[in-house]
Amino acid sequence: MISNIKILDGGMGRELARMGAPFRQPEWSALALIQAPEFVRKAHDAFIAAGSDVITTNSYAVVPFHVGETVFAEQGAALIALSGKLAREAADAAKTPVKVAGSLPPVLGSYRPDLFEPVAAKKLLTVLVENLKDTVDYWLAETQSSVAEVEAVREVLTDVLGDDPRPLWFSFTLQDQLNDDGHALLRSGESIEQAVDAAQRLSASAILFNCSRPEVMAAAVRAARAASTSLDIGVYANAFEPADNKRGANEGLSKMRQDTDPAGYLQFAEDWVAQGATMVGGCCGIGPEHIAALKNAFSQ
Repeated sequence: MISNIKILDGGMGRELARMGAPFRQPEWSALALIQAPEFVRKAHDAFIAAGSDVITTNSYAVVPFHVGETVFAEQGAALIALSGKLAREAADAAKTPVKVAGSLPPVLGSYRPDLFEPVAAKKLLTVLVENLKDTVDYWLAETQSSVAEVEAVREVLTDVLGDDPRPLWFSFTLQDQLNDDGHALLRSGESIEQAVDAAQRLSASAILFNCSRPEVMAAAVRAARAASTSLDIGVYANAFEPADNKRGANEGLSKMRQDTDPAGYLQFAEDWVAQGATMVGGCCGIGPEHIAALKNAFSQ
């Protein structure tokens, strides 16, 4: 047994859908936050019961790209604050120590580095940071497609909070296939080494890889560990069918593959840990049963 691996949570959106919460495109996981927030708390509780050491706020989809400009203008700040409150309450009620990561998503569109625009992104990120700052233990910039995206996150955190002591984690999403040399790349085409350099330069304490195919994660972890012995490294892959891993948010409901049951997903995770990962969890389609398998395998 490999121990002392930090266990993250799984995919909020698909877990809400499975629980029968309000769920549709384009609002995705934000719809439950708007219409039935008790389901969000239940999802957090389920991941905690499965063994998550860290849960993530359900703030990923609380951006105009998902909820629309009007809803964001009128309710965005309150919904983001509610996502932090629900996660904080769930963590505080846990029988064992659980931390809360504040989700800072790719605010202008997932998987689309070409849509990134610094001024517009920083305006939205400011709303997220200001309304999560009272409830989170970590900052998690997740599903980031490029170095430019995390540079904007760092700038906003500094502008809003100054010298904030809370750890900052950068989590990048990867291209579906390794390149001809067997290397993983960010969706922007940038290298893992460039991502590690950005994490170190911008004072992040961890680099993670998420919302990508399980098959490309080991190469990313191996490259990150070769580039840095000091950063924590995490992985939380998705369970999308390969053809659906290229679809951006709001391009339909992606199909789930059948070989990422808890046992199958654990096999992937064991390889990530062997390559140097210190944190594991799951993204879209990875539920509490997967987290329980990870907890059983990697915790004392």
